[in-house]
Amino acid sequence: MEIGNQIKSLRGRRGVTQEAVASALGVLPQTVSKWETGVSQS
Repeated sequence: MEIGNQIKSLRGRRGVTQEAVASALGVLPQTVSKWETGVSQS
């Protein structure tokens, strides 16, 4: 399973939003979305 799918799956199981993940990591929510969709992996 690629990392974007893992992030999305874990986030969904824990009921965490992309915004919450982004805030915890100090990135924009759009960055988390791009990771999950495979648009960006950096």
